[in-house]
Amino acid sequence: MKTLPIKISDETLRDGEQQVGVFFSLATKHKLAHLIAQTGVSGFAIMPSVCDQESELTKTLISDGLTHLITASTMMGKEYIDQAKNYGVKRIILFHAVSDRLMFLRNPDIRLMSEYQGKTIDDDIPSHIINKVRQDAINLIVENLRYATQVAGLRVDFAAEDASRADFNFLVQCINSFSGYVEHFLLCDTVGVLTPEKSYIWINDLLQCTTGVELGVHYHNDRGLALENTLQSITAGASLISGTFCGLGERSGNAALEQVLNGLRLRFGIELEGINYDAVDALTNYIEEMGIRPAPPYSRISQSHESGIHVNSLLRDPLSYSTFPHDKTGVVFGKWSGVSNFQYLFEKQLQNPQTRQQYEKMRDVIKSLAIEQECYFTAKEVLKLWKDGTFE
Repeated sequence: MKTLPIKISDETLRDGEQQVGVFFSLATKHKLAHLIAQTGVSGFAIMPSVCDQESELTKTLISDGLTHLITASTMMGKEYIDQAKNYGVKRIILFHAVSDRLMFLRNPDIRLMSEYQGKTIDDDIPSHIINKVRQDAINLIVENLRYATQVAGLRVDFAAEDASRADFNFLVQCINSFSGYVEHFLLCDTVGVLTPEKSYIWINDLLQCTTGVELGVHYHNDRGLALENTLQSITAGASLISGTFCGLGERSGNAALEQVLNGLRLRFGIELEGINYDAVDALTNYIEEMGIRPAPPYSRISQSHESGIHVNSLLRDPLSYSTFPHDKTGVVFGKWSGVSNFQYLFEKQLQNPQTRQQYEKMRDVIKSLAIEQECYFTAKEVLKLWKDGTFE
């Protein structure tokens, strides 16, 4: 049996819990974190800025002596970087979109230009606007990477959201521009569009065109290909794998880490250095005993969204977080939701707009109820709460 020094970055506690219908109590997340730590992964991600429960979990795990394993998933902005540092974490993963589709939607200058209101990247967008959007993104990311590493003194990885739909040459430019600041450049197949053949070629070509940073991969399972895409990326030279145990995660989940580990073992005769395979079995057994499974690819439930960041983009571009027919997209409400979830319900589905203040109140109430009751809410349930005056 051959061994390889490939690192595993676990997302069960963050991306895994963003799966519709999954809610981990603080005690459960604490237990899961310790079980994950025993598997020998190089780290696991938590998003302490999302709510008080997550910040409390972060502080507790640091007190438990797991600082070396914690990676704080961090939005762009010095306040978020400082927040992560103040919790006591030593490593963060900064994330930002790198596809033209998502960058165009989120660019603050473009959003103020009347001529681009209601437009997506599929419209006739001038090349100079696309170039501006790309350069603005690089400037913002470099500014935050520099602050995180040189001022805050943190170790940093970068997650390139929607990298699989990014322009290849722009992606190379990003990798080369960020290599002086990051330990790993994580390529995210955010909506699960890649195939195994393309995954191999993608990683191989990027490694041929870049230097100075190790490449990681994070595949989503929308089309049932996350496992094979991950294995092909490893054979092409990726040195970090990001996924979740039991394949949990938003929509149809992520690459299941136990399947990746056993696939390498049984198909290629490869074990990963430092991995405790018995501890992996104990962890997956614990999750399976809770009765949690990822939604099947192509299923109706797999096309529902809870994350406020995602719903915000879906409001303006149905293809931003889905490659399936638009009428199948659903929105649910819970711990990870934002104002956009309520905008989507009242404006897109009900044609009954509310004020921003009302949306914010609804968001705060739902977050509190979701954490208190350890659940999420359907659109029908939210409407009943609204009619009953719960949000008043």
